Amino acid sequence: MNHNHKKTGITVFLILFSTVSFASGRVKYNFNPEWKVLVGDPRGAELADFDDSDWKTVTLPYAWNEDEAFKLDIHDLSTGIAWYRKHFKIPASQEAQKVFVEFEGIRQGGEFYLNNTFIGRHENGVMAFGFDITDLVKPFPGENVIAVRIDNDWNYKEKYTDTPYQSNNNNFNASYGGISKNVWLHVTGKLYQTLPLYSTLGTTGVYVYARDIDVPAHKANITAEAEVRNKYPYAVTFQYEVLINDMTGNTVKTIDGGMALAAPNGTVMVKAGAEVGGLHFWSWGYGYLYDVYTILKVDGLPVDVVRTRAGFRKTEFANGMIKLNDRVIMIKGYAQRSSNEWPAVGMSVPPWLSDFSNRMIVEGNGNLVRWMHVTPWKQDVESCDRVGLIQAMPAGDAEKDAGGRQWEQRVELMRDAIIYNRNNPSILFYEGGNKAISEAHMEELKKLRDRYDPFGGRAAGCREMLGSETAEYGGEMLYINKSADIPVWAMEYSRDEGLRKYWDNDSPPFHQDGDGPLYRGKPANEYNRNQDSHAVEDIRRWYDYWRERPGTGRRVSSGGVNIIFSDTNTHFRGAENYRRSGEVDPMRVPKDGYFCHQVMWDGWVEIEKPRIHIMGHWNYQAGTIKNIYVASSADRVELFINGRSIGFGEQKYRFLYTFKDIEFEPGILKAVGSDTSGKRLCSTFKKTAGDPERIKLTAHTAPGGLLADGADLALIDVEVVDKNGDRNPIAFNMIDFELEGPAEWRGGIAQGTNNYILASSLPVELGVNRVLIRSAAVAGTIKLSARSKGLQSASVTIESIPVPVRDGLSDIIPENSLPSFLGRGPAPPGQSVHVSRIPVKIINVTAGVNSDQASFSYDDDETSKWSNDNLIRTGWIQYELEKPADICEVVLKLDQWRRRAYPVRVTVDGKTAFTGLTEKTLGYTTLSFQPVKGKSLKIELTGTHADKDGFMTEETDQSKQTFEIAKREQEGKGMLSIIEIEIYEKPAD
Repeated sequence: MNHNHKKTGITVFLILFSTVSFASGRVKYNFNPEWKVLVGDPRGAELADFDDSDWKTVTLPYAWNEDEAFKLDIHDLSTGIAWYRKHFKIPASQEAQKVFVEFEGIRQGGEFYLNNTFIGRHENGVMAFGFDITDLVKPFPGENVIAVRIDNDWNYKEKYTDTPYQSNNNNFNASYGGISKNVWLHVTGKLYQTLPLYSTLGTTGVYVYARDIDVPAHKANITAEAEVRNKYPYAVTFQYEVLINDMTGNTVKTIDGGMALAAPNGTVMVKAGAEVGGLHFWSWGYGYLYDVYTILKVDGLPVDVVRTRAGFRKTEFANGMIKLNDRVIMIKGYAQRSSNEWPAVGMSVPPWLSDFSNRMIVEGNGNLVRWMHVTPWKQDVESCDRVGLIQAMPAGDAEKDAGGRQWEQRVELMRDAIIYNRNNPSILFYEGGNKAISEAHMEELKKLRDRYDPFGGRAAGCREMLGSETAEYGGEMLYINKSADIPVWAMEYSRDEGLRKYWDNDSPPFHQDGDGPLYRGKPANEYNRNQDSHAVEDIRRWYDYWRERPGTGRRVSSGGVNIIFSDTNTHFRGAENYRRSGEVDPMRVPKDGYFCHQVMWDGWVEIEKPRIHIMGHWNYQAGTIKNIYVASSADRVELFINGRSIGFGEQKYRFLYTFKDIEFEPGILKAVGSDTSGKRLCSTFKKTAGDPERIKLTAHTAPGGLLADGADLALIDVEVVDKNGDRNPIAFNMIDFELEGPAEWRGGIAQGTNNYILASSLPVELGVNRVLIRSAAVAGTIKLSARSKGLQSASVTIESIPVPVRDGLSDIIPENSLPSFLGRGPAPPGQSVHVSRIPVKIINVTAGVNSDQASFSYDDDETSKWSNDNLIRTGWIQYELEKPADICEVVLKLDQWRRRAYPVRVTVDGKTAFTGLTEKTLGYTTLSFQPVKGKSLKIELTGTHADKDGFMTEETDQSKQTFEIAKREQEGKGMLSIIEIEIYEKPAD
C-alpha cells in the first residue's frame, strides 16, 4: 500500500482552486475557520453582541465531545447543549448578491440565528441543509454573527411533532455532537442556479447524468439539468451553456443549451445534452471524474457558473447479477458505520484522511462500502468517487420498519440524500433500511428515486426483501442468498471480533479465543478472537459466497460485505468498549484479515491476480510448535523454512492452506503458490526480526502538505525496528512523545486505561502504532519526537502551510487539490465470469408428503420451502428433469442450514450418486459426486438429523424463529425441509 500520496503514473493531481476562471458572480467560500464553541446553554448566546471572547476557538468540522471518541463507549458519549458562534464579513465586492450558508450536517437538532434573528431549525442529525441569509447579512464592513444552538441528546424529539428520530440510536450511530461536518458560504448573483438543499431551501440544484452509454466506443449522451432562480423584479432572458472538462483540464465538449426566460422572482428548469466521445468511464479503483460547468450567460457574459464533479458509468441489475460498464462485478467489501471515526477525533477528519481510509478498502481489493443506517457525510461520498469505491447509501433507520411520522422522517431524509448526492457516481445502491420494510414503503422510496434521480443507474432495495416484487436488490446478514432475478448480496456476512493486539495462542500476550468476559453466559469465542482465528474465520465465511458466484448457475450470489472495515466506537460485545470486528484497527493499521481479503477478492468475479499471504509472524520462542496458516488463491501452496521444503498445505475453503505442527526455527519462512501443473504463481515470506533497536517514524499528510487551518491532521506511523530496520512483530515498547510547534496532540489508541486516548505516552502493539496531530491555525515548523527506554529515539519534522483567512472566510477548499486514484485502470474488456457448471431444468416434482408445496423447493423464492411431516418415511422428494443429463452436483438450501446436518441419499434414475451428511453452512450446501446420467433425481432421508450451531455466531431473527419451530417438532427428528434446490451438470468441453 502507498498512502503517502506521492505522484505516480496512476495518480492524477488536480489544481487547487476555490473559484473557476469565469467572470461569474458566484463564489464558494470555506466557512470552517474561526468558530467559537461553548458546551452549555448560556442565556442570550443567540444575540450578536453576546460576549464570546473566552469561548474556545476552533476550525470546523469539530465535534465538541471529540475527546471521548474510543475513550468512552457509545452509550456514555457526552450529550447536551453546545453553542457555536462565528463572526464574519461579506467582501465589499459582493454586496447586493445572494448569500447562502450550507451545512453538510450537524448532530442532532440545531436552532440557527443570524444577527439576532432566528433563521431556521434542522433536526434529523444526518443530512445537509442550508439557509438563504441574503436579507439579514450586513454589507461590508459590517460584522455578522451566526449563532447555533445544538442539542445531541439521545432522546431528542422533533419539536413540532414530539417524535424521536429512529436513527438517533445509541447502538450504532455515535453521537459526535455539534457541527461535526463542513460548512460553506455561497455568494451568487440574483440570477443563479440553486443549491441541492431541499429540506430548508426547497431547491434541487444541478443534475448531471449519462444515457445511451456505449462502453466499447467510449461515448454517451451527457445531460446537465439546472434549476435556475431569478430574484430580479423583472424577467431575464439568459443563455444556458454546459462545458465538460476532463481530469487534465481540457474541455472535451461544449453544449449550447439555447435561450431561456426566467420570470420575475421565478424559477425555471433548463437542460442541455449531447453525445460526448472519448469518455473515460468511472469504475472500481478508477475514480475518473469530470468537471461539468453549467453556465448562465446574459448578453454573452457569464453571470453564474456552477462546477459539478461527476463521473459516468453504466450499470445493470438483472439475472441475479450486477454489471458495471458491461462487466459482471461481484460485491466484495465492508459494512461500515457511517461515522467512520478515528480516536480522539471522531468523524471530523480532513478529506485526505477520508481518502486514506477509503482507498485502503480499494487497495485491499474491496469494491463496495455499505454505509450503515444513516447517510454518509458528503466528504466520504466524494472520497469514494475519487478512490473508485462503490457505495450503498441508506437514509436513516434502526433495526425495523417505521410508521407514522418516523416513516415520513425517513422518506424526507432519503429525498434530501438523493438530491444532494445524485451526481456522485460511486453510489450504486439506495438502501431503504437495515431491516425489511413493507412493499408500500419500498414502492414509495422507488418513486422518490424515479422522481429525483431517474437516470442515475441506481438500484433501490433493502435488507430482507427476498420475497419482494418491488425491491431491485436485496440480501440478508449472516447467511447467503441467491437469485436468478434481482441481485442479492449479503449486507453483513461476518460479525466476529478480534483485537489487532493478539497474534495467536503462541505469541504474547497469549490470547485464547474466548478470553475475557462472558457473552450471554458463555465464553465469547466469536467476539474475542486473536488474529489467526479471526482471519481463518474470514476465509471460511467468504468461501460460501465465492462458491456460489456468478458463473456457477442460473441462481447466483452477488457477493457480500463483512462488518466492519475499521474498528468502531459503536455497538460492542467483547472485553473492550468498542467494536473490534474491523479488518483494520481504529488507526487503520491492518490486521491479518485485511490481507486475507486482499488475496480472495482480487478480481471482478474470478481471481485475476494470484496472491499469497502468511498469517502471523516468525518470531517465536525456541521450541514453539504451531499451525501455520496461509491465505492464497493459488491451487497449491508449498512452505519453506530457510530454503527447506516443509511440504504442501492442506487446502480448505478454497483459500486456506494449513501446515500443521510446524516447529519454529529462526530465519526465513517462505510460501510459494503454484497452479495444478506446478507453475509458480506467487510467493511471500516472513523473516525473524532482531531485538528492538530503535524507533522509526513515518509521517503521512495531504498531497500538498499539512494545511495550517486548525483542522488538518497528520498521521504518523510509529514502529519499533531492529538494527536492519525490520519491524519487531512482538514488541510492546512504551513510547513517550513530545510535540513542539504550532500543532495539537490527538494521539492514538492502545489497550490500557482509557484506551490511551490523548495520552502522550502509549505502547506500540506488535511493533507498530499510529498517532494523529492537528495543525494550528498558524503556520510553522512542527516536530514530533519519540523516545523509549533502551531504544534509539526518533523525530519527524513537518512544515505546515499558511492558509489565508479574511474576515472569517477562506478561499482554500482542501478537497479540490486531492487526486483521484486510478490504480486499477478502467473496467477491462471481456467477460469476468467463467461458467463452471450448467443448471438442469426441473419440470415436475413429487414428494412423500405435501406434494402441493413441493414446487416451492425450486421457485427462486427463499421465503418459501417444502417440508415433510417429520417422519423419516415421508422424507423424500423426486424431481423430473427437462432432459437426461450427466448430473454431478446438487446444491441445497436446507432449513436450519447453520445448525442442522441432514443424513441423505441422492439417486439419479435409481442409481446412488451420494450418501452422507449435508454440511452446515451460511446457506447452501453442495453435494458433489461423479457424473451419473439420468432424467430424475431423488433426495431422501436415511436417518434423523442432528442440530448444533456450526458457526457460533449471532443469529438472525429468521434463524431464531426457525429454530424455535424445530424445537417444537415431533421427537422423531425426521424432518427434511428444502428451501431451494439446484441440479447441475458440467459444461461441455
